[in-house]
Amino acid sequence: MSGKLGVLTPQNSQLIFIDQQPQMAFGVQSIDRQVLKNNVVGLAKAAKVFNIPTTITTVETESFSGHTFPELLAVFPEAPLLERTSMNSWDDLKVREALAVNATEGRKKIVVSGLWTEVCNNTFALSCLADTDYEIYMVADASGGTSADAHKYAMDRMVQVGVVPMTWQQVLLEWQRDWSRRDTYDAVLQIVKEHSGAYGMGADYAYTMVHKASERVTHGPVLAPKPAI
Repeated sequence: MSGKLGVLTPQNSQLIFIDQQPQMAFGVQSIDRQVLKNNVVGLAKAAKVFNIPTTITTVETESFSGHTFPELLAVFPEAPLLERTSMNSWDDLKVREALAVNATEGRKKIVVSGLWTEVCNNTFALSCLADTDYEIYMVADASGGTSADAHKYAMDRMVQVGVVPMTWQQVLLEWQRDWSRRDTYDAVLQIVKEHSGAYGMGADYAYTMVHKASERVTHGPVLAPKPAI
């Protein structure tokens, strides 16, 4: 039976962010870049809630790519940044070692978010699959390519060799799985409200208007209508 029939769980997963850096984001044309950052940070917060071991790797920070998104680093303020020269993260021994430590604990499902899809994500996925028995879960909407075609065909190429395409919210909800898991329920709903667009707006509406919960933020007084005519 294929291991890919097993859903992602907080026990079998680890996460790697590849080159979530501004110069890389400047070249992204396959997704709105603000949406991209929102999705990356939402995914990072999800990993934090479920205690998913997370690797952050960077390329040519000082000479080209710039510093990792501060919003991402704020989620993992103590995480080391694994700097590389190669576009392929698998070429760096630090990256292999970080993933291997987690894999020995049964975390062989590698969730990937990176820039660019057709270069750094693609080469990492192909090389990792060739050398290990890991599984790769590529978060398509927390990654980006230099064009819509570049992203699409890179995803297609990876899928052909066994990479599993996902979205960041799919990863979040697969980790949660059951709303009776109260230890992560509130934190997951908080991520949804902050990062999940219409779904988050709907959650806010349901909590306040249907269940009569307090609003998430405090604000000034509500002034009654005062018709001018």
